[in-house]
Amino acid sequence: MSRFPHAVETEVVWRAFELDPSAPRESDGTISYGDRLARKYHSSPEEATAMIARMTDIARADGLPFDFARIRPGNTFDAHRLLHFAYENGRQDQVKERLLRGYLCEGESIGDRDVLVRLAAEAGLAGDDVRAALLGDAYVREVRADESEAAAIGITGVPFFVLGVRYAVSGAQSADVLLAALDQAWTDLATAATVLTDGPACGPDGCQSL
Repeated sequence: MSRFPHAVETEVVWRAFELDPSAPRESDGTISYGDRLARKYHSSPEEATAMIARMTDIARADGLPFDFARIRPGNTFDAHRLLHFAYENGRQDQVKERLLRGYLCEGESIGDRDVLVRLAAEAGLAGDDVRAALLGDAYVREVRADESEAAAIGITGVPFFVLGVRYAVSGAQSADVLLAALDQAWTDLATAATVLTDGPACGPDGCQSL
């Protein structure tokens, strides 16, 4: 985004997608993250260990101290509800960053509501308001709507980027690839907007040719 000339006019919104909706609030800790990866991808423990090492090395190069030995997997549904709350309160990016760092680097239990309240407060939200939202059913519908939209689009994994409602970029991609996709989406949207202005402008008092 720092290289995209229209960054100021662009809004980034995080949407909900559960990789494992059936996960308990927190795993019992009897299975290591490497074993979980090996089972998920039907690979050997050695291959899973190598996969973790690659992710850790890439993250470290960007200043992110991933620590898979401390990760505590759990259900993310409440975390997604929290992100909708954060969006409505203008702190979604900050809360998302805090959740990712807490989970991937600090061994925080992302399925624990007390942990979510604390991390959200550290990211600038009012802890009491966050707790009240999570204790009720706030944003349940919004999370389910995100998931239904993802299923309709055919999303099966993350990261997945939708740009201008018409372009999709799947998987972890380089900044160059994402920048090219942003440029293309922006150009096409600008072209579409130009074409639309050739028609009538409609409002509450009817339509008027431009």
